[in-house]
Amino acid sequence: MKEKKINIQKDTGFKTSLQICLLQISGYKKLYLEVENLRKVPYDSDNEEHEKLLIQLWNLLMPHENLKARITKQWCDIGFQGDDPKTDFRGMGMLGLVNLVYFSKHYTSEARQVLSRSNHIKLGYSYAIVGINLTEMAYSLLKSGALKSHLYNLVPGLPQMEHFHQFYCYLVYEFDKFWFEEEPESIMHFNHYREKFHEKVKGLLLDYNLVLTLQNIKKP
Repeated sequence: MKEKKINIQKDTGFKTSLQICLLQISGYKKLYLEVENLRKVPYDSDNEEHEKLLIQLWNLLMPHENLKARITKQWCDIGFQGDDPKTDFRGMGMLGLVNLVYFSKHYTSEARQVLSRSNHIKLGYSYAIVGINLTEMAYSLLKSGALKSHLYNLVPGLPQMEHFHQFYCYLVYEFDKFWFEEEPESIMHFNHYREKFHEKVKGLLLDYNLVLTLQNIKKP
Protein backbone atom coordinates (compact mmCIF):
# COMPACT_ATOMS: atom_id res chain seq x y z
CA MET A 1 0.00 0.00 0.00
CA LYS A 2 2.95 2.31 0.69
CA GLU A 3 4.57 1.36 -2.62
CA LYS A 4 1.39 2.17 -4.57
CA LYS A 5 0.71 5.27 -2.43
CA ILE A 6 -2.78 4.11 -1.47
CA ASN A 7 -4.60 6.75 0.54
CA ILE A 8 -6.53 4.75 3.17
CA GLN A 9 -8.39 7.89 4.29
CA LYS A 10 -9.91 8.26 0.82
CA ASP A 11 -10.34 4.52 0.17
CA THR A 12 -11.27 3.12 3.56
CA GLY A 13 -12.25 -0.31 2.24
CA PHE A 14 -9.06 -0.99 0.31
CA LYS A 15 -7.07 -2.50 3.19
CA THR A 16 -9.88 -4.93 4.11
CA SER A 17 -10.38 -5.93 0.47
CA LEU A 18 -6.67 -6.53 0.03
CA GLN A 19 -6.51 -8.69 3.15
CA ILE A 20 -9.44 -10.80 1.93
CA CYS A 21 -7.83 -11.22 -1.52
CA LEU A 22 -4.52 -12.32 -0.04
CA LEU A 23 -6.29 -14.75 2.30
CA GLN A 24 -8.19 -16.26 -0.63
CA ILE A 25 -5.08 -16.62 -2.80
CA SER A 26 -2.99 -18.26 -0.08
CA GLY A 27 -6.02 -20.28 1.07
CA TYR A 28 -6.52 -21.78 -2.40
CA LYS A 29 -2.96 -23.07 -2.42
CA LYS A 30 -3.36 -24.43 1.09
CA LEU A 31 -6.61 -26.18 0.16
CA TYR A 32 -5.01 -27.80 -2.88
CA LEU A 33 -2.20 -29.20 -0.71
CA GLU A 34 -4.75 -30.53 1.80
CA VAL A 35 -6.75 -32.23 -0.96
CA GLU A 36 -3.58 -33.61 -2.53
CA ASN A 37 -2.40 -35.02 0.79
CA LEU A 38 -5.71 -36.83 1.32
CA ARG A 39 -5.60 -38.17 -2.23
CA LYS A 40 -2.18 -39.65 -1.53
CA VAL A 41 -3.45 -41.64 1.46
CA PRO A 42 -4.20 -45.17 0.20
CA TYR A 43 -7.21 -47.05 1.52
CA ASP A 44 -5.96 -49.44 4.20
CA SER A 45 -8.31 -52.23 5.28
CA ASP A 46 -6.23 -52.63 8.45
CA ASN A 47 -6.97 -49.02 9.40
CA GLU A 48 -10.00 -48.92 11.70
CA GLU A 49 -10.94 -45.36 10.70
CA HIS A 50 -10.87 -46.26 7.01
CA GLU A 51 -13.07 -49.29 7.61
CA LYS A 52 -15.53 -47.27 9.69
CA LEU A 53 -15.92 -44.74 6.88
CA LEU A 54 -16.59 -47.49 4.36
CA ILE A 55 -19.24 -49.10 6.55
CA GLN A 56 -20.75 -45.66 7.19
CA LEU A 57 -21.11 -45.20 3.43
CA TRP A 58 -23.07 -48.44 3.18
CA ASN A 59 -25.30 -47.60 6.15
CA LEU A 60 -26.11 -44.15 4.78
CA LEU A 61 -27.03 -45.44 1.34
CA MET A 62 -28.60 -48.80 2.31
CA PRO A 63 -30.17 -48.25 5.74
CA HIS A 64 -32.62 -51.13 5.41
CA GLU A 65 -30.11 -53.75 4.30
CA ASN A 66 -27.33 -55.14 6.48
CA LEU A 67 -23.97 -56.16 5.07
CA LYS A 68 -23.63 -59.94 5.32
CA ALA A 69 -19.83 -59.65 5.46
CA ARG A 70 -17.03 -57.14 4.97
CA ILE A 71 -16.12 -58.77 1.66
CA THR A 72 -19.32 -59.43 -0.25
CA LYS A 73 -20.97 -59.03 -3.64
CA GLN A 74 -23.38 -56.62 -1.94
CA TRP A 75 -20.91 -53.79 -2.54
CA CYS A 76 -21.91 -53.98 -6.22
CA ASP A 77 -25.37 -52.76 -5.14
CA ILE A 78 -23.92 -49.30 -4.51
CA GLY A 79 -21.73 -49.34 -7.59
CA PHE A 80 -18.38 -50.83 -6.63
CA GLN A 81 -16.76 -53.19 -9.13
CA GLY A 82 -16.15 -56.23 -6.98
CA ASP A 83 -16.68 -57.72 -3.55
CA ASP A 84 -14.01 -55.57 -1.85
CA PRO A 85 -14.28 -51.80 -2.49
CA LYS A 86 -10.71 -51.09 -1.35
CA THR A 87 -9.39 -51.90 -4.83
CA ASP A 88 -11.55 -49.15 -6.38
CA PHE A 89 -9.92 -46.36 -4.36
CA ARG A 90 -6.46 -46.76 -5.92
CA GLY A 91 -6.53 -43.63 -8.09
CA MET A 92 -7.99 -41.13 -5.64
CA GLY A 93 -7.10 -42.80 -2.33
CA MET A 94 -9.06 -41.72 0.73
CA LEU A 95 -10.22 -38.56 -1.04
CA GLY A 96 -12.59 -40.70 -3.12
CA LEU A 97 -14.14 -42.34 -0.06
CA VAL A 98 -14.37 -39.15 2.00
CA ASN A 99 -16.21 -37.43 -0.85
CA LEU A 100 -18.69 -40.31 -1.22
CA VAL A 101 -19.39 -40.28 2.52
CA TYR A 102 -19.72 -36.47 2.62
CA PHE A 103 -22.40 -36.48 -0.10
CA SER A 104 -24.26 -39.36 1.56
CA LYS A 105 -24.09 -37.77 5.01
CA HIS A 106 -24.92 -34.14 4.20
CA TYR A 107 -27.30 -34.74 1.28
CA THR A 108 -28.69 -38.14 2.18
CA SER A 109 -31.96 -37.95 0.25
CA GLU A 110 -30.17 -36.66 -2.87
CA ALA A 111 -27.51 -39.39 -2.59
CA ARG A 112 -30.14 -42.12 -2.29
CA GLN A 113 -32.05 -40.60 -5.19
CA VAL A 114 -28.94 -40.62 -7.41
CA LEU A 115 -28.11 -44.18 -6.33
CA SER A 116 -31.64 -45.28 -7.22
CA ARG A 117 -31.41 -43.63 -10.64
CA SER A 118 -28.00 -45.25 -11.25
CA ASN A 119 -29.79 -48.63 -11.14
CA HIS A 120 -31.96 -47.72 -14.15
CA ILE A 121 -32.45 -50.77 -16.36
CA LYS A 122 -31.28 -48.98 -19.53
CA LEU A 123 -29.34 -45.87 -18.44
CA GLY A 124 -27.76 -47.29 -15.29
CA TYR A 125 -24.16 -46.75 -14.22
CA SER A 126 -21.92 -47.77 -11.33
CA TYR A 127 -22.70 -45.19 -8.64
CA ALA A 128 -19.55 -45.52 -6.49
CA ILE A 129 -17.17 -45.89 -9.44
CA VAL A 130 -18.62 -42.81 -11.14
CA GLY A 131 -18.46 -40.99 -7.81
CA ILE A 132 -14.73 -41.72 -7.54
CA ASN A 133 -14.30 -40.63 -11.16
CA LEU A 134 -15.99 -37.32 -10.34
CA THR A 135 -13.61 -36.89 -7.40
CA GLU A 136 -10.82 -37.00 -9.97
CA MET A 137 -12.64 -34.34 -11.99
CA ALA A 138 -13.05 -32.06 -8.96
CA TYR A 139 -9.40 -32.63 -8.04
CA SER A 140 -8.14 -31.81 -11.54
CA LEU A 141 -10.24 -28.62 -11.69
CA LEU A 142 -8.82 -27.53 -8.33
CA LYS A 143 -5.27 -28.37 -9.41
CA SER A 144 -5.57 -26.43 -12.69
CA GLY A 145 -6.86 -23.33 -10.90
CA ALA A 146 -10.27 -23.52 -12.58
CA LEU A 147 -12.05 -23.39 -9.20
CA LYS A 148 -10.53 -20.06 -8.15
CA SER A 149 -13.44 -17.79 -9.07
CA HIS A 150 -15.98 -20.28 -7.67
CA LEU A 151 -14.18 -20.49 -4.32
CA TYR A 152 -13.37 -16.76 -4.16
CA ASN A 153 -17.09 -15.99 -4.66
CA LEU A 154 -18.15 -18.66 -2.18
CA VAL A 155 -15.74 -17.92 0.68
CA PRO A 156 -14.74 -14.43 1.89
CA GLY A 157 -11.50 -15.73 3.35
CA LEU A 158 -9.82 -19.11 3.67
CA PRO A 159 -11.53 -21.91 1.70
CA GLN A 160 -11.76 -25.17 3.63
CA MET A 161 -11.89 -28.85 2.69
CA GLU A 162 -15.65 -28.71 3.21
CA HIS A 163 -15.96 -26.29 0.30
CA PHE A 164 -14.18 -28.79 -1.96
CA HIS A 165 -16.56 -31.53 -0.80
CA GLN A 166 -19.53 -29.27 -1.56
CA PHE A 167 -18.32 -28.72 -5.11
CA TYR A 168 -17.97 -32.50 -5.48
CA CYS A 169 -21.61 -32.90 -4.35
CA TYR A 170 -22.64 -30.46 -7.06
CA LEU A 171 -20.77 -32.52 -9.67
CA VAL A 172 -22.39 -35.82 -8.61
CA TYR A 173 -25.91 -34.41 -8.65
CA GLU A 174 -25.44 -32.54 -11.93
CA PHE A 175 -23.68 -35.42 -13.68
CA ASP A 176 -26.61 -37.71 -12.92
CA LYS A 177 -29.00 -35.18 -14.49
CA PHE A 178 -26.68 -34.72 -17.46
CA TRP A 179 -26.35 -38.48 -18.00
CA PHE A 180 -30.10 -39.01 -18.17
CA GLU A 181 -30.61 -35.98 -20.41
CA GLU A 182 -27.99 -37.28 -22.85
CA GLU A 183 -29.40 -40.84 -22.84
CA PRO A 184 -26.16 -42.66 -23.77
CA GLU A 185 -26.52 -45.88 -25.76
CA SER A 186 -24.61 -47.78 -23.07
CA ILE A 187 -22.14 -47.42 -20.23
CA MET A 188 -19.43 -48.22 -22.79
CA HIS A 189 -19.71 -44.58 -23.91
CA PHE A 190 -19.02 -43.28 -20.39
CA ASN A 191 -15.67 -41.64 -21.17
CA HIS A 192 -17.17 -39.61 -24.03
CA TYR A 193 -20.02 -38.26 -21.90
CA ARG A 194 -17.76 -37.75 -18.92
CA GLU A 195 -15.52 -35.53 -21.04
CA LYS A 196 -18.54 -33.69 -22.45
CA PHE A 197 -19.74 -33.00 -18.89
CA HIS A 198 -16.21 -31.93 -17.89
CA GLU A 199 -16.17 -29.37 -20.71
CA LYS A 200 -19.61 -28.12 -19.69
CA VAL A 201 -18.44 -27.53 -16.10
CA LYS A 202 -15.24 -25.82 -17.27
CA GLY A 203 -17.39 -23.53 -19.41
CA LEU A 204 -19.58 -22.63 -16.43
CA LEU A 205 -16.51 -21.89 -14.33
CA LEU A 206 -15.42 -19.24 -16.84
CA ASP A 207 -18.22 -17.06 -15.45
CA TYR A 208 -16.36 -15.11 -12.76
CA ASN A 209 -19.58 -14.40 -10.86
CA LEU A 210 -20.78 -17.98 -10.62
CA VAL A 211 -20.95 -20.23 -7.55
CA LEU A 212 -21.61 -23.93 -8.16
CA THR A 213 -23.13 -25.55 -5.09
CA LEU A 214 -25.91 -28.01 -4.44
CA GLN A 215 -27.84 -25.36 -2.49
CA ASN A 216 -28.49 -23.58 -5.80
CA ILE A 217 -30.16 -26.62 -7.35
CA LYS A 218 -33.93 -26.74 -7.56
CA LYS A 219 -35.14 -30.18 -6.64
CA PRO A 220 -37.31 -31.88 -9.26
